[in-house]
Amino acid sequence: MRQRPRPLWIDSIHAISNPEWIALDADQLLDEAVSIAGHDDFGGTGFQEPYRIFVQSCANEAQLHTVGRLLMRSDLLNWLVNRLELTAFQKENPRVLDEEIDAPLFITGLPRTGTSILHELLACDPAARIPLHWEVRYPCPPPERDSYSTDPRIARADREIQLWNQIVPEYVTMHELGGAMPVECIQITAHEFASDELLGRAQVPRYAAWLASADLEPAYRFHRQFLQHLQFRYPGRWILKAPSHLSSLEALFAVYPDARVVWTHRDPLKIIPSVASILEATACVRSDAVDPEQVKAWFTPETCLAQIELAQRFRDANPQHAERFFDVRYESLVTNPSSTLAGIYDHFGIPFQAEAEAAMRRYLEAKPKDKHGRHDYARVVAESSEAGAIRERFRAYQERFDVPSEPV
Repeated sequence: MRQRPRPLWIDSIHAISNPEWIALDADQLLDEAVSIAGHDDFGGTGFQEPYRIFVQSCANEAQLHTVGRLLMRSDLLNWLVNRLELTAFQKENPRVLDEEIDAPLFITGLPRTGTSILHELLACDPAARIPLHWEVRYPCPPPERDSYSTDPRIARADREIQLWNQIVPEYVTMHELGGAMPVECIQITAHEFASDELLGRAQVPRYAAWLASADLEPAYRFHRQFLQHLQFRYPGRWILKAPSHLSSLEALFAVYPDARVVWTHRDPLKIIPSVASILEATACVRSDAVDPEQVKAWFTPETCLAQIELAQRFRDANPQHAERFFDVRYESLVTNPSSTLAGIYDHFGIPFQAEAEAAMRRYLEAKPKDKHGRHDYARVVAESSEAGAIRERFRAYQERFDVPSEPV
């Protein structure tokens, strides 16, 4: 086990506390959520099985420290209360479910391939609608256009998410967090308890085994209803993102048959160590017993290859969706972002307005690489003796999508 340096206040809390003081009991949390929301309809019962497996895994497997259990309890209550409030709002406003989600654009690809910066750039388009952290964490009542940038929920969400950086200071160099930052779709499907978001918050083997064979179509149906709610008073053209869509394209297209997908590509030898590092840091927010070797065993070359092959098989088996995909190479995004962005708009027939292009350029100028410090993950880079074998496994993938190899 590798112990990361902790702020003094964290060490002090842990020195005077016992994690077992913080209860993680599935029934108790359900009752507490009902008490907070003042409603008892969770909008269906399909979430119950994975919810209970996840809570049990957190209690018995994750080895959460005191602050970690507090954070997990907060997360669980947030997802449960949101379900109750969303259901109550839909009952009072049934027109929410009449909202049209037209041709949403999903960004996907293996983690650390440029999906986040691409999402943030496309969010600069005034015509785009991007789920932000604050409205996903506190969706009720639905956001309104006139107060969207001043809603007090922004500051509340920002205080909560910035706590991650305080607990693991290294995290700020890996992934920018903020109440007004775009978030991945997995934070929406977390409410259905069928999401990679839950795997990122703790080491929960039993839940991971359940998720590996789960039918994710119900989670995507919940995802659609969540977007209908968010756009009820503030519509727009949805731009969405999650690496996990790569292995869930069948479920995605079952719910969004007019979806448009941008798939980002990068040298896998650069991806694997970076992902292992950020997964370890995320788990360390809630536990002092994170085993780096176990983390690396969860995201391996075989894991990456399996995701790629699932996506390739879906595309090959569904030629009718060929034009609904657009491939972006990380190298092109980094070296020539304007051309790459223009290519996306052109492929999907979306007008690329001068206002949007200028906003994206300003965003890039204000966000240089390593803005918050350099993320050094050299300690987990694949050893040179393994590099050749890994490269060979991905040779067909790199050739098919013209993905250049990078120095390692």
